[in-house]
This record gives sequence, C-alpha cells and structure tokens, in this order.
Amino acid sequence: MKPYKIKKTTDAPSLYDQLEEASVRDLLKNINLEDAKVSRAVGSQLYAIESLVKAVVQRFHQGGRLFYMGAGTSGRLGVLDASECLPTFGIRDKIIGLIAGGNKALRNPVENAEDDTKQGWKDLLPFEPNAQDTLVGITASGNTPYVLGVVQKAKAEGLLTAGITCNENSALSQYVDCHIEIVVGPEFVTGSTRMKAGTAQKMVLNMISTSIMIQLKRVRGNRMVDMQISNQKLVERGTLIIAEKLNISKTSARQKLLELGSVRKALESS
Repeated sequence: MKPYKIKKTTDAPSLYDQLEEASVRDLLKNINLEDAKVSRAVGSQLYAIESLVKAVVQRFHQGGRLFYMGAGTSGRLGVLDASECLPTFGIRDKIIGLIAGGNKALRNPVENAEDDTKQGWKDLLPFEPNAQDTLVGITASGNTPYVLGVVQKAKAEGLLTAGITCNENSALSQYVDCHIEIVVGPEFVTGSTRMKAGTAQKMVLNMISTSIMIQLKRVRGNRMVDMQISNQKLVERGTLIIAEKLNISKTSARQKLLELGSVRKALESS
C-alpha cells in the first residue's frame, strides 16, 4: 500500500498523539513548543508582507481602502484587526473586515457560508469597490471557495489582491497579486487551524495594519496620537503622552486633552 500523501500541511497529522492521556503540564508545554514555530514562519514572509504594505500605503494616498475577507476563524481575525483600527489609530472606514455569513458568523457558525464562490463579491458590492482598493483574502487552507471567488472577481475588476494562507502553492496563491504563505506545519490538534494558523494570521494582520498606520503618520515617536479617548484608561494614557511630550503637569495635560478631544490636537496646539 502506498503511503498517504498529505496535500495540505494544515491537514497533516499532529506530531503528537494520545492527547487525551497526556497531563495538563505536557499539553501546555507541547502547545507552547508548537506556537514557538509561528514567529519563524512569519519571519520567512517579511518580503511579501513588506511589498503588500508599501502597495497599500500608496493606494491609501490615492483614496483607496483595504478589505479583509475570510470565513470562520480567518474571517473573524480580519474583522477583529479592522475593528481595532478606529480606536487605536482614529481612522474610520479605511480598513474593513468582512466574514462569510455576515455578523452572525462572528459568534455562530453559518452553515455553507464559505462554500459560495459568488457571495464574497456580493458582500463587497455595497462598499462600491474600485481600482484603488486592496482586497486581502484570508484562508488557512488556501482553498476556501468564498475567498477564492471574491479575489478572482476583485482582480478582474482592477483591485490589488493579496492572500494570507498557511499552505504552499495553494489555489489562493495562484490567483492573487501578492501571496503570503505562512507554513506553520501540522496543528497540535490535527486540522485545528484556530491554533498555529490562526496565530500566524493574527500576527501578519497586526503587522500589516500597524505598519500602514505608522506610514500614514498615525503614530508619533512610538505613541498612538490619534487613538480615541473613549474611556478613563485612554484619557489617562493620552494625558501622560501630552504631559511627557510638552513637559507640562498632568493636570494641565488632562485639561488640554479634554478640551481639544485628541492627543494630536493637544500636541499641535503648542
């Protein structure tokens, strides 16, 4: 009998077995050992990530936007990264996350949502996508129909397309302009791509959005000068930034922040 040939590393058997018999300490230790491989895998794709970030920044200057699209865990991670850009960097409607099955799918599985090759473009149409926009498809397997369908249509319509996957030479990589392949190897629990694959995708999304925001001058020095001052913790953080940068008392810094409504305005008013 010929040995079974693994087509996707995300589906390859775990390097560990009899997990139900392992101690909690061994489970944690071995999950941690597997997680340590993720950073190296991401590091191997820095050139591709850099190329994407530079292209997106250029398109942002021309009025473009960045869309993340995926299904399941991948879709949720895209929505998460996009949703954090407003409170963190004060930028609205420029990085947008969409998930197969819509908002309901953020908390509950939506059966067959990821299998429709045409639904992704339908989900994107209300945003009136144009040739200055960028679409990043996110799928651990690289074969999710929802993602494959939308990246092909988007590319045909002139959008810049990119793909984040955890398999080499996947269908997604064949369709996009920029492919980022973070091959993290078999999951600790076979096929559970919410683990290493999800961690890798989260790391890459953090790198993409944060680098873009820095390039767009949404960070000064190493501080989030455009963050939304929406709670006491952030008021305190903003106060400390202003006090430090302007060399004034915390009382004066807080007053200036509350009067002007943002760290950037407070810094630029002096």
